[in-house]
Amino acid sequence: MKKIMQIFVFLSVIGTLMGAGTGSYYKLPSLEFNELEYGFPVKNIQLGNIDLAYIEQGSGPQTILLIHGLGSYARAWTKNIEVLAKTHRVIAVDLPGYGHSSKGYYEYSMSFNADVLRHFIQELGLGSVIVAGHSMGGQIAMTMALESPELVEKLILISPAGFERFNEGESAWMKNIMTPELVRDTPVRAIAKNVSINFYDFPKDAAWMITDRIQLRGATDFYDYCYAVSKNVEGMLRGIVWDKLDQISQPTLVLFGANDALIPNRFLHPGWTKDIAEIAKEIPHSTVIVIPKCGHFVQLDAPEAANKAIVKFIK
Repeated sequence: MKKIMQIFVFLSVIGTLMGAGTGSYYKLPSLEFNELEYGFPVKNIQLGNIDLAYIEQGSGPQTILLIHGLGSYARAWTKNIEVLAKTHRVIAVDLPGYGHSSKGYYEYSMSFNADVLRHFIQELGLGSVIVAGHSMGGQIAMTMALESPELVEKLILISPAGFERFNEGESAWMKNIMTPELVRDTPVRAIAKNVSINFYDFPKDAAWMITDRIQLRGATDFYDYCYAVSKNVEGMLRGIVWDKLDQISQPTLVLFGANDALIPNRFLHPGWTKDIAEIAKEIPHSTVIVIPKCGHFVQLDAPEAANKAIVKFIK
């Protein structure tokens, strides 16, 4: 029973990754990470020992940098890029360990990811940018705003990690059970169900989130990806930002789905997403919007509402 509960809590922490499928899902061919399709051309830039992949669309005096969440990749912004690129230069990155970017035994802390993106911004000569992050990407965005404020003009936080507080015992327990092997060995039949909990109403055009995850199980560097996921969870637990929210000086838009099944953690902290959203108001110049009938993956679950709010904010 204890082992079952451990797995359930693990899934609630990384719901964007795992899910289930039956029937035809078992017949899907293996896929390498560099074979993932984005719907946009993919560029690469070498940053030291990291080859960082990214999508770039649009033009304009301002750049919006999009940061995906745990276990995902730049395709997570597929319903937002074209809208935002009408007025801005839009760049969606694959964080180290994900998508077409390098896999390796990196630190994978929030500060590590923030530092990689700082180098990325500097290498491309972007100056000060609007940083948008989903889930873990939101925590990375806040870390960037705190550590390199001169590079962050505005913040857009979508279902951000980092507001919910985990005590020392909860954090230690999650770190102990959250291993690369647990990620690697998630059964195929668990994948679609737990992808779908990210949504209020799972859209058919998000099926790639399930099929990609299943097919990548056969990728040459799949274990390295699992390692990245595991270490990123540890990084989120260690990279505390909730006690520094009042130090974020940038104008900030915060979007939550009212029906987010992942925030707060339903097993450790039963409660309401709207209560976590209230914490965002500790950011001095923040606008907080809770979107009804919407889950954790706000930008895919309610793209029209999300895009409308973002466009208004960045004008």
